Amino acid sequence: MKFAHFAILALDSFKLPPMTATITPRKALLTEISTREPRVAPGFNEDGIPGPTSQYFGVNTLGVRQLRDKLPKEVFASLAASIRHGKKLDLAIAPVVAQVIKEWAISRGVTHFTHWFQPQTGLTAEKHDAFFAFDDDRQPMESFTGDQLIQSEPDASSFPSGGLRATWEARGYTAWNPASPVFIVESTGARTLCIPSVFIGYNGEALDEMTPLLRSSDVLSQKAIDLLDLLGDKGVQRVFTTLGPEQEYFLIDRSHFGLRPDLVMGGRTLIGAPPPRGQQLEDHYFGGIPERIQGCIAEAEFELYKLGVPITTRHNEVAPCQFEMAPYFEETDLGVDHNQLVMATLRRVALRHGLQALLHEKPFAGINGSGKHCNWSMQVIASSSELDGLNLLKPGKTPHQNIRFLAFLAAVLKGVHKHSGLLRAGIATSGNEHRLGANEAPPAIISVFMGDMLTKVIEEIAAGKSSENADQQMIKLGVAKLPEVRRDNTDRNRTSPFAFTGQKFEFRAVGSSASIAFPVALLNTAVADAISEITESLRAALKKTKSVDDAVLKVVREIFKETAPIRFEGNNYSEDWVKEAKKRGLPNLRRTRGAHRTRRPYQGGVGVQVSRPRRALREGHADRATHDARDGGHDGDSRGVQLSESAHRGCSAGKDRWDSSYSAGHHCQPDRGAGAGAPGAPRGSE
Repeated sequence: MKFAHFAILALDSFKLPPMTATITPRKALLTEISTREPRVAPGFNEDGIPGPTSQYFGVNTLGVRQLRDKLPKEVFASLAASIRHGKKLDLAIAPVVAQVIKEWAISRGVTHFTHWFQPQTGLTAEKHDAFFAFDDDRQPMESFTGDQLIQSEPDASSFPSGGLRATWEARGYTAWNPASPVFIVESTGARTLCIPSVFIGYNGEALDEMTPLLRSSDVLSQKAIDLLDLLGDKGVQRVFTTLGPEQEYFLIDRSHFGLRPDLVMGGRTLIGAPPPRGQQLEDHYFGGIPERIQGCIAEAEFELYKLGVPITTRHNEVAPCQFEMAPYFEETDLGVDHNQLVMATLRRVALRHGLQALLHEKPFAGINGSGKHCNWSMQVIASSSELDGLNLLKPGKTPHQNIRFLAFLAAVLKGVHKHSGLLRAGIATSGNEHRLGANEAPPAIISVFMGDMLTKVIEEIAAGKSSENADQQMIKLGVAKLPEVRRDNTDRNRTSPFAFTGQKFEFRAVGSSASIAFPVALLNTAVADAISEITESLRAALKKTKSVDDAVLKVVREIFKETAPIRFEGNNYSEDWVKEAKKRGLPNLRRTRGAHRTRRPYQGGVGVQVSRPRRALREGHADRATHDARDGGHDGDSRGVQLSESAHRGCSAGKDRWDSSYSAGHHCQPDRGAGAGAPGAPRGSE
């Protein structure tokens, strides 16, 4: 037999198995994902037509409005007055309020309650206690007392304090904030009553994000009242800040997320390659929301509406898989609570749809990161109908009203100019450092954008002659009746970290995963400090002139000159601005460590009411070290907002702690007398 023929026979007897294509885990996932049916969001009628949001909005909350018909008239009046004016709560009404809350909660299937608070981790915390108890005959019953409503005592030793207290110092207290409605969280059939609270240590140390915010709000209110009184606006009872935070986030398939240990462990990309299609076509922003994503967002909104969170906007953001939702503005402490609920609800609901919500500021290299634009303003509560509800950052229709507007506008400019480093420190987290300073987000240089019209007014006032009286000067400027500053009076500047956008300022540099309590507390205090200095300058000016408006215009003119370096109308991303900012003396704090070193701002004046210069208490920023540890990229620094001796005296230890220091929405205070734009183009590299 010839060798060739033998070889052919051998091959015939040895048959190779048929070739099969290798199925990679990624390909298998893509095949499986393509066949998934979108989950239909709940909250719809049987015919598939959405029910009106107003029918179920706030059904899982019990606030002042809902309590009106449930409490005795005198009890409700006392509670409402405490919340409206920020005064101490009459503890005698606590048992009555607790009984009403218990009956409402039990009627909705609630079995447990918890004091819901915001420790310095950037998240929320809760310890559940049952309504269950025994009566004197050892018979089971539901019980919820006024004391249980007002306070609880969780172990504080395992919460971060940034070195504020030793690990063995375990005693902590939570105290109810009645200004934020109690609410019910539903989870896998279980229902829990959550009582929004502050969290302090045994000696009054603020161990949470909310307490410094409430203290800063109190200080700003008192300083603003003093200035308004000097301006001749009498009867002001309280000034509070409002906040509307726009929340950006990514939604990606949970199966893809599970294949990425870097995303699972760190929430951001450490390995891998860019997607074949990113932002090159610029077609994602405001595009049609994918069906599966629409179902997830609609269900999240449904859950948030039941919790009384007023979400009004949803849309695709610039980056692939990036989205945004934004609420109607609210009082700041309520807005902070609601933003925490937004983040928690997004994470929870996304899992039901097989998705993962990523709130990390820069989860993916080469595409836009996520931020949280905080729309901030100041509003008045007064006995006068003319002043009640007044927005202090809204121009008026008379020279005096516009003089008042310019005074508070000057205060914001002065506060941001004087404490720009502090505001930069307030948004300094390792995650945010990956986002800031690129071609997508406000840079590390803090500046203020005012728009063409207000810039012209400010510059002409700064250049005016001090001999002219206020009426003549305002007429000369053509702003005796300053038109309402609408959003379309000037183009927007998406590159500005702090922009006037019509009746409010937009603090655009806050990170998407951060608690907004701390940066807003710093903003409140910086502006309060400036208002205090303006008030003192105005008192000095009034010794030389009898006209309040003339004196105000003189003081405002000097502030507009002084704060000129902080105002910038151009491209904040350009290298020319970096050079120009250096000439102007503005700090360019590009790294977390450098930014944190600026957090020693208060050596006197208004700052002593929110800070203690002699001891570096790490309030409000221990979570920054946590963020740094999670991200693995930047040095942590746990120094934070410093608190005053007076603040601690307000929360001194002792038998009468709560009787002497408790107040509605402002617990353990210092002495009381004393819509969204595109982030822009992607970052080129990481």
